[in-house]
Amino acid sequence: MTFEFDEALLDKAQVKRFAAPSEQWAMFVMANRCPDVSAADHNRDNRYDLVVGPVANDDLALLFRQFALGLVTVEMLVSEMRYKRLSFQYSFHSSAAVSALAFIGADDVH
Repeated sequence: MTFEFDEALLDKAQVKRFAAPSEQWAMFVMANRCPDVSAADHNRDNRYDLVVGPVANDDLALLFRQFALGLVTVEMLVSEMRYKRLSFQYSFHSSAAVSALAFIGADDVH
C-alpha cells in the first residue's frame, strides 16, 4: 500500500523528532521497550501523535541488549550506531496523525 503524508496537517499535533541517534533517542527507545526503565521522556502513554527518527531495528538489538544489561554505556551505544546504516521511520500513535495520511493505491504484488 502506498500513502502520501501531509506534514502540514500535523502543525497542531505533538511530534517528537530525532534527526540522528543520540543519547536522548537511545533513552527514549529504551523507555518505550522496557517499562522498568525510568525516563521522563517516552511514548508509552501516546503523549506524541507522531514520532520521527531512526529505526531501532534488529541490527541494533544486540547493542540495546548490552546497554540494558549494563555492559555498555549510553555513550558507547550511540557511538557504535555511527557505524550502522540506519533508516528512518514515521511512527503514528493517534487518529490525528493517521488523518494526515492519504491512500494512494495498493502495490502490485505477484
